[in-house]
Amino acid sequence: MNLTNRVAIVTGSGRGIGRAIALKLANVGATVVVNDIDEAAQAVAEEIQSTGKKSLAVIADVISAPDVARMIETTMATYGRIDILVNNAGINRDQLVLRMSDDDWDRVMDVDLKSVFLCTRAVLKHMLKARWGRVISIASIVGLAGNPGQANYAAAKAGIIGFTKSVAREVASRGITVNAIAPGFIDTEMTQRLKEDKRQELISRIPLGCLGSPDDIAEAVAFLASEEARYITGQVLAVDGGMTMT
Repeated sequence: MNLTNRVAIVTGSGRGIGRAIALKLANVGATVVVNDIDEAAQAVAEEIQSTGKKSLAVIADVISAPDVARMIETTMATYGRIDILVNNAGINRDQLVLRMSDDDWDRVMDVDLKSVFLCTRAVLKHMLKARWGRVISIASIVGLAGNPGQANYAAAKAGIIGFTKSVAREVASRGITVNAIAPGFIDTEMTQRLKEDKRQELISRIPLGCLGSPDDIAEAVAFLASEEARYITGQVLAVDGGMTMT
């Protein structure tokens, strides 16, 4: 995989899976715009720059249309193109639906789903002109199978899947592919906070017998962003150790 001369925006890439994606895309040659809502974005951009690769940090809230417009304008002014968008920004506010507040529902839907719409809409006009583009959104196996206590998160991630398939049909004739990745349980801060018995119970449900790593998701993103994946669009790739088979 070689993304030399490609410019990628990765939302929510100041930490966790997003950071791994940004570092991987830079490693295979892309210029990476690191986005987050705080200074963590700058730290990742500097980490990429320390390897001799080009990177720019843009602090922006991706549920704000003006912030998204500013991020796109900054990227175009700096690099003159946008080839790859990775919609990674996301949160969870878990609660049983009978106890879920309106704010818990609205906030998750805004960050996890509305941001995907705003960012995708903003980059597509540049990709359409170039007749080339890659849009990759991070969904979840919870959006495929559901999970108790995560009705808001599951609805948002399922929405990403429907959005992905619809937009893929709209832009395929212009050389733009639109895909989603559905991670399983990944070894991040969230899973590291689990009690050991709960962690082991999760692992017992994974055929490969271990949690995934952020790098596993990053590798899948890099592939879907590459020329090697030119004939793949409208798909949902589960990176889950086989969990959704069960």
